[in-house]
Amino acid sequence: MGKPASFHQQLIAKLRKLLRSRQFMPGAQFLTEREIAERFQTSRPTANKALSSLVSEGLLEFRQGAGTFVRESVLDYDLQRLVSFTDKARAAGKEPGTQVIACQKLTGAEVPQEVLQALKLTANEPLLYIERVRLADEQPVIYERRHVVARHCPGMTKTDAKGSLYAFWTKECKLTLSGAEESIRAVNATNGQSTQLGIPANTACLLVIATGFLEGGAPLWHEETLYRSDVYEFRNQLGGVTSPKPARGRML
Repeated sequence: MGKPASFHQQLIAKLRKLLRSRQFMPGAQFLTEREIAERFQTSRPTANKALSSLVSEGLLEFRQGAGTFVRESVLDYDLQRLVSFTDKARAAGKEPGTQVIACQKLTGAEVPQEVLQALKLTANEPLLYIERVRLADEQPVIYERRHVVARHCPGMTKTDAKGSLYAFWTKECKLTLSGAEESIRAVNATNGQSTQLGIPANTACLLVIATGFLEGGAPLWHEETLYRSDVYEFRNQLGGVTSPKPARGRML
């Protein structure tokens, strides 16, 4: 049996459920610290901590002098860790969906050289090519093209590609994902990309090019993923500036 959730975690789960219930629409003011404490029989510091957690997740926002408000319907991209789109959409109160355009087996000889280099493969090794559109409340928000090292997930099917790949790899294939290296840049959607995302051609989007790794450093996937900039916000938390330590010893 897993470790039982703490009261703080239970409170956050209850507040998420409250947000999903649509009692508080995007842009509406949320419960105050005092109201949460009274409603859920807890202390104000605990209520404040729960509110801060939901702000960190991107579900709420603090407005100076006004209170805490439900964030407008913007999806969050966490730059510090791998997060399933399925989980992220549900946490934002949206219903995730997937349109699988392609899921086919290829050899290294059939893919671009930069993909082979990123995945450290030879021309004879098998890959899976997965092309998908991810949906939030039936609205296309992500267009994804991904190459996967086939030997790590034998038997993967188009049906498996309809759900969370992270969940499939970790639960069904028993793989441990250690992280990814990615670059992000602004681009204008091509005609083909704009058709998949339901937006005008040349609309500004965010392109993520990433290589994901297994525990031990072996590459598992390489992706080019296009995010609609009107519904996605990329979020990161930076540390403070530290003063350099004075040099010790004699200067030469």
